[in-house]
Amino acid sequence: MAEKAEENRVSARFSVGIDLGTTHCALAEAPLEGELSSPRTQPILQLMARDKVDAVPLLPSFLYFPHSAEGSLALPWDASAPLAVGHYARRRAAESPGRVVASSKSWLSHPTLDRHAPVLPLNAAEDVAPVSPVEAAYRLLEHLSEAWNASRQDGLRLDDQDVVLTVPASFDASARECTVEAALAAGLDQLTLLEEPQAAFYAWLDQRGDDWRSDLKVGDLVLVVDVGGGTTDFAAILLAEQDGNLEPRRVAVGQHLLLGGDNMDLALAHLVRQKLEAQGSAIDSWQLLALTHAAREAKETLLSAGAPESVSVVVPSRGSQLIGGSLRSTLTREEVERYVVEGFFPNVPWEQVPRQRARTALRQRGLPYAEDPAITTQLAAFLRGQSGVRGPGGPPLLTPSHVLFNGGVFRSELLRQRLLDTLNGWLSALGAPPASALPNLDYDLAVARGASYYGLVRRGRGIRVRGGTAQAFYVGIESPMPAVPGMEPPTNALCVAPFGMEEGSRVELPDAELGVVVGESVTFRFFGSSTRRDDVVGTLLEAPERELTELAPIAITLPAQGRNPGDYVAVSLEAVITEVGTLALFARPREPRVPDEHWKVELSVRGEVASP
Repeated sequence: MAEKAEENRVSARFSVGIDLGTTHCALAEAPLEGELSSPRTQPILQLMARDKVDAVPLLPSFLYFPHSAEGSLALPWDASAPLAVGHYARRRAAESPGRVVASSKSWLSHPTLDRHAPVLPLNAAEDVAPVSPVEAAYRLLEHLSEAWNASRQDGLRLDDQDVVLTVPASFDASARECTVEAALAAGLDQLTLLEEPQAAFYAWLDQRGDDWRSDLKVGDLVLVVDVGGGTTDFAAILLAEQDGNLEPRRVAVGQHLLLGGDNMDLALAHLVRQKLEAQGSAIDSWQLLALTHAAREAKETLLSAGAPESVSVVVPSRGSQLIGGSLRSTLTREEVERYVVEGFFPNVPWEQVPRQRARTALRQRGLPYAEDPAITTQLAAFLRGQSGVRGPGGPPLLTPSHVLFNGGVFRSELLRQRLLDTLNGWLSALGAPPASALPNLDYDLAVARGASYYGLVRRGRGIRVRGGTAQAFYVGIESPMPAVPGMEPPTNALCVAPFGMEEGSRVELPDAELGVVVGESVTFRFFGSSTRRDDVVGTLLEAPERELTELAPIAITLPAQGRNPGDYVAVSLEAVITEVGTLALFARPREPRVPDEHWKVELSVRGEVASP
């Protein structure tokens, strides 16, 4: 596979950016050779209706599994496709929610779920075989690949191009690895991952051309606020000087927030549910799911420019296939503005802390949404937590000079203005200048265009945003101490990758008395911090649970390679940040049994160990 990927890299003719979004997917491409040109978005072939195929800019991230009585679905590359992806699938969501997979990207980032377990769609119809979040991502990417291939007149294939696939900046290593796994299953093995806020900024750089240097100056800080269908991402990009040139550097990334358009749809669905129940109509869980899909359509209509005063919301009665047997209600523009603006973008003080609610012991299976839905409150917490970015002694809040909005939610000027007004209220209270909004030509397509632009940057054609890891990484080290009844040996944390370590780079840890146990199952504990910016490789922290965030542990058995199970082997450590943004730790025996003997532990869902 590595040889094929290298061949593709050499022969690739396009840099293709893919935005694998929670609500929509998008494609953009730019030629790798010849005169430098801006990426252009590519219409995506898909079913628009039962017997109609068309190419449109966005592919809704929905899968529809038809009933056997419906017959096969015909696509240009498959006359009898087993499922529909895109617009037709989204249309069917409000009518047959048990046959439609939606928001699979949110499930892909679920921290406690087996991402390979067949759990989607929730409440699946009896004749629907559920799929896993990884398979759902694979199906979306497979459709994008087939659609790209089918639209070409030159015979080129997507799996032969340089592909840049975007992920939320807050995706952990497990979610990134799952995304890579889905892409590989779709044949996209010449792959690079890019954080979505960075992609949005790259699109802005491309949009502005050489004028971006007159828009920004040294010391400016751009806050990227990316609110999509499933997640809210915050990132900060500082404009620094390097060798007399202006250089953007991504200096901060927010925590993973499962908070976005899906939450707004659910809030509006509950509002309509209350109206229907007040009229004497009981709404069950199946209908609530259908109602949520219907509320999404209503929200997008009522928050758009020139929106009507109200729209109808139709919910099928249980088992009804006829509109006449459906339940009807309305949503007004005033209701949507009130619930979305005041519920998700309240005007709060900068000191506001996200609320934490008590959790019950038993919960139904579902997504771990952010407990506080106020995006402005979450933003205040991010800016407070990153107040040290500019150095000590500054204000208690990171103070941006510009804001770049991204994500379908911000198609609404009302929401953009509310967040900007709230932010500038905070800055005014701290005596800081107000922030201004940078223009974004398309809140849905910018990420795909920025991803394609990044593919050019990787070939030395464009402006690079320096970034690296959004947090420092640490591995747990058991401290030496005599056995004490009833007490586990304390764990220290050793810094193996400092904040901002660039993808593709590696570091050797300073000599330390470290060793691993071979031939038996052992657990590697990993920790991360997005605020400890000064720790260097080899920094040792005691009681890491109080200072760091613990990441998913990895239980593995290191091959003994001729040693006895349970033997303690002295090792040296080397850390690598891979091209897809995961941490790989190499342990090399100080007295190897075979040439180049080593063990590799990668911070991923599979926790695999490479053979020596």
